[in-house]
Amino acid sequence: MQQALTASRRGYHLFIEKPLSHTLDGVNEFIEIVTQKKLVVLVGCNMRFHSSILLMKELLDKKSIGNVICARLQSGFYLPDWHPYEDYRKSYSANKHLGGGVVLDGIHEIDYIRWFLGEIEQVFCFAGKLSDLEIDTEDIAEILLKFETGAIAEIHLDYIQRFRGRSCHLIGDRGTIIWDQKERAVRLYSAGNNHWQVYPESFDNDLNEMYIKEMQHFIRCVEGKEQSVKNEKEAKRVLEIALAVKKSAQTHQIIKV
Repeated sequence: MQQALTASRRGYHLFIEKPLSHTLDGVNEFIEIVTQKKLVVLVGCNMRFHSSILLMKELLDKKSIGNVICARLQSGFYLPDWHPYEDYRKSYSANKHLGGGVVLDGIHEIDYIRWFLGEIEQVFCFAGKLSDLEIDTEDIAEILLKFETGAIAEIHLDYIQRFRGRSCHLIGDRGTIIWDQKERAVRLYSAGNNHWQVYPESFDNDLNEMYIKEMQHFIRCVEGKEQSVKNEKEAKRVLEIALAVKKSAQTHQIIKV
């Protein structure tokens, strides 16, 4: 927030790495400045530019599986392997005072399932440091989300998996959508067709494509040609949910958000 407040006071448009912050301190002031000065803000949400995530969003908007009843997401990797060029123990992920931990690191999953299913009204979480990693943050989290629609989602996040995994399983009253990063495809099963349709990912072995698309979007927003898909208010809301998840893990209570 310190850098964002300084830049916004000087009238700069901002691209900010997720999450917006690790606390809500200064966030409302930042939003007031941005609103007053009519600045463009995009908070890094690269998964919203991933071809499979975009396809799932399109299929959901078309009601391809009817009303979504539940969802299951997971994302995990072995923290020491994530940035092999640096000592993982010195990374922000490993240090509470730097805003680390798998919940804030994995805020992508909270962001895109909310994008898919709408507003979240309650959260519950078990989380903690269970491995022998030399970190002072949580390395695993099991999150439950209840949406205003009544849908329920569960999200698994960890710093422990030796083989990086990421997936999303959406169950509707008229079908199922499954994406698995290893398979590099989205699969759709809809009632009436009674068979699986497979949609291979569009990019050719280049995950960097989604980051390029994200930056192109930001530039078009600055030029006034598009509206930010993750502005400061959206980012604040997702941060509020992530912080409620962390509070739930600490208090062992369901938190209303």
